[in-house]
Amino acid sequence: MFARQGINAYAQVGVQTGVMSASPHKLIVMLYDGARSAIAKAKFHLENNELEARGNAISKAINIIDNGLRAVLDHEAGGEISANLDSLYDYMTRRLMLANLHSDVEKLNEVDTLLENLSTAWAAIDPAAPADAEQASPAGDAQPALQDS
Repeated sequence: MFARQGINAYAQVGVQTGVMSASPHKLIVMLYDGARSAIAKAKFHLENNELEARGNAISKAINIIDNGLRAVLDHEAGGEISANLDSLYDYMTRRLMLANLHSDVEKLNEVDTLLENLSTAWAAIDPAAPADAEQASPAGDAQPALQDS
């Protein structure tokens, strides 16, 4: 019991440290990761017929989506993209509620896939990522660059 409390305290400090030192872009990645982790836990609890734990995990995912991802949308600067994300986050929240109500792993998988796609796209536009030294070859030019030895 004490070991679990120590592990949880250590993990909490790690998360807090990561949040305090993260860029705004990284914070969004952390929210996506947190929501996906909560969904993974919900699937585990669903498979093990742990009703209360499943509900808590789904509630955590909903909270991250609504009070994290959805709450930080900038509708003035984001325009149509922000409005579309707001609708998508609302859809995800409703699907998660239905997944909990009907013990439906497919709905959990659906939301997880949506979050994975958004997370991948978000990571691809990371302003802190180093630019590639070489520009990509035009389509159709699939030959690798030769190096002199």
